[in-house]
Amino acid sequence: MLTTKRKPATVGEILVEEFMQPMGLTQAALAEAMGVQRKHVNELCNNRRTVTAATALILARVFGNSPDFWLNVQRRSDLWEAMNSPRERERIERATPLGTAA
Repeated sequence: MLTTKRKPATVGEILVEEFMQPMGLTQAALAEAMGVQRKHVNELCNNRRTVTAATALILARVFGNSPDFWLNVQRRSDLWEAMNSPRERERIERATPLGTAA
């Protein structure tokens, strides 16, 4: 479980700051390399689209890393958001732990 109060880096931040900027990639160039529309990349960069398994596989192929990397960045961000959203937190705390199995 995430114990940090600091919000983890988002997929968009990682994508732009750690990959696109150092490589001098534009959103259009990345979209072409990924075989998707520029809108898809723009939404990823601006955190308006989440990384799916298929997108993780594409990003891993383009950048030469693992799909797990991209899915873990998304997972950490999703967990932090759920844990720090009052509405989600209330919903989570309503759940009752089951007794231990025999």
